[in-house]
Amino acid sequence: MGGRNFFIVDVFAERKYAGNQLAVFPEGGSFTEEEMKLLSRETNFSEVTFIMPGRSGEGGFNVRIFSLDEELPFAGHPTLGTAYIIQRHFIEEEVPQVILNLPVGPIPVAITYHGGEPETLFMRQAQPSFGEIINPAAVAEVLNIDTSEIDARYPVQEVSTGLPFIIVPLKSLQVQRGIRVNIERFISLVETVEAKSIYVFCPEAYSPENDFNARMFDYYNGIPEDPATGSAAGCLAAYLLKYRYCGAEALDLRVEQGTEIKRPSLIRIRAAARGGQMEINVGGRVIPVAEGRLL
Repeated sequence: MGGRNFFIVDVFAERKYAGNQLAVFPEGGSFTEEEMKLLSRETNFSEVTFIMPGRSGEGGFNVRIFSLDEELPFAGHPTLGTAYIIQRHFIEEEVPQVILNLPVGPIPVAITYHGGEPETLFMRQAQPSFGEIINPAAVAEVLNIDTSEIDARYPVQEVSTGLPFIIVPLKSLQVQRGIRVNIERFISLVETVEAKSIYVFCPEAYSPENDFNARMFDYYNGIPEDPATGSAAGCLAAYLLKYRYCGAEALDLRVEQGTEIKRPSLIRIRAAARGGQMEINVGGRVIPVAEGRLL
């Protein structure tokens, strides 16, 4: 495997060219940090991961994630997509789990198989933290909706399982579909809090087999809308458990995202609250798209 080889995969995708794309470089040790940053700038809308030399005592693979010239401590779809490449091209046998060593700590990724090929991958999220509760009226101005369209039974709140998001509960798919972000107000809002992305959800979906529809906006980092966001889905799971949104201490949910931008994605959530802790697993399918070599 040459040091300049790379793979492109779609994560949270039910078909090719859906979901969220990712570039994975298997021989990360052949790149300088400046080259990693350059590649992340060149790909722009998609994260890039580098599998680094060495393994931890637990057998974990050392991985670095870059996005828009910045190294990330954790991100959802890069974790799943990189675990897929590790299983397919490093381990090359059916193993129940792959561990990725990231700045936030080791992230286990469980894998199920069909016909010898990875079918669904689930990553265990770190314990969530709950941050600032935000004025719904301020968020409504950002989204260009009426404050009454935010579900007042639950707070608008920052939640993090490694990356923070502002979680916003909306009442209906009609409201969610009609969002038109006021970029100036968006930037003004996120500059006052830790989270730089807004994640809205509602208990309706375009596809009847799904449980929720979600949208994620990140104008602060130049991303108008993300087609699939595993780390945000983990924050959503924590939020749903904390406030018993589904009326239960255990969740098994299908969350659709990206439909509005023509990249339909499906994110799976399996989570439970036990003994004052939350066990949050976020997953989906990974589909190979292309592979190549840098000249």
